[in-house]
Amino acid sequence: MDLLYPVEPAPYYPRPSIHRPGRQAVPSGEKLPLVEPSGQVYGQATRDWCHGGSKALHPVVHLHIIDRFGRIYLQKRALTKDFLPGYWDTAVGGHITYGEQAEESLYREAAEELGIQAFNAIPLESYVYETERERELIFVYAMVGHPELAPDNGEVSEGKWWTVGELESAWDKGILTPNFQSEFLRIKGRLLALL
Repeated sequence: MDLLYPVEPAPYYPRPSIHRPGRQAVPSGEKLPLVEPSGQVYGQATRDWCHGGSKALHPVVHLHIIDRFGRIYLQKRALTKDFLPGYWDTAVGGHITYGEQAEESLYREAAEELGIQAFNAIPLESYVYETERERELIFVYAMVGHPELAPDNGEVSEGKWWTVGELESAWDKGILTPNFQSEFLRIKGRLLALL
């Protein structure tokens, strides 16, 4: 459950074409790996290009936090987010930057979003998730415990522990992100089995 990078740096996308002739420009800003569903990296591109309708598959990490009482911690997306602001979502989620491995990105994102650094990441699965806007290869991890969390207000407006019953009551009411809902259904059994 990880990425396989080529020996030489992967080419930048979009590539020159008949519609875009000329020399390949090196894009500025954060670069994301472009991947096959197997995790094989074949290119790199900016986040804007990946989210701008290209549908290029790019990897992200998600961390589900469950405590010994079976409660799931969710973050409320900041209102400044350009996609689904104010929705409740996976405890930690973020893009893998070109050159990173999945677990490396997971620890970086957990530190940035919730201020946690030392935890046991349990890999659950990876899968492809597609919306009208993008395609992501999601690497899903879990952790069991009740860490002291310090949400970053730029990324997260608040956090809350939810029981499974509370989550089910919020289902399909425009409160939870569609990705969280579909992913939770995929992993619910395995997540609860960790207790």
